[in-house]
Amino acid sequence: MAEAAMRETALREAEAACQRRGATLTPLRRQVLGLVLEAEAPVGAYALLDRLKMSRPGAAPPTVYRALDFLLEQGLIHKLERLNAYVGCTDAGHAEGHGHHHPHQFLICRRCGTTVEITDHGVAHAIEAAARRAGFAVASATVEIEGECARCASA
Repeated sequence: MAEAAMRETALREAEAACQRRGATLTPLRRQVLGLVLEAEAPVGAYALLDRLKMSRPGAAPPTVYRALDFLLEQGLIHKLERLNAYVGCTDAGHAEGHGHHHPHQFLICRRCGTTVEITDHGVAHAIEAAARRAGFAVASATVEIEGECARCASA
């Protein structure tokens, strides 16, 4: 029950953050965000569509993709390119007015799929410095690190 309460709190906070920015977390967008938040691992758009169809039989891929685009734009979720999947942002409150420009890295377990978002400013600074040396201005960076989680390593 604690997870459901935490998810509901996250949804209320997301709604309030959108309102402060002049955006609307529609019931559909809220539902898609809820599905991303309740997923135990990064979740793909078509898996979200399958779950969404349980309550919205007419849902189609564009429905999910538009909602995901909005949630990304609002800084409420992240897209993991390697997995082509989505996860809720563990620090969505950071995004006030600046999307996902906070440093974020993901640790992805190859065995069980567990994904953990971390925020290491040192990694972000190193990427920015290396990019500057190459004459490149970083707009955003997502670092995806594959390996083995502690639970799988001990098994």
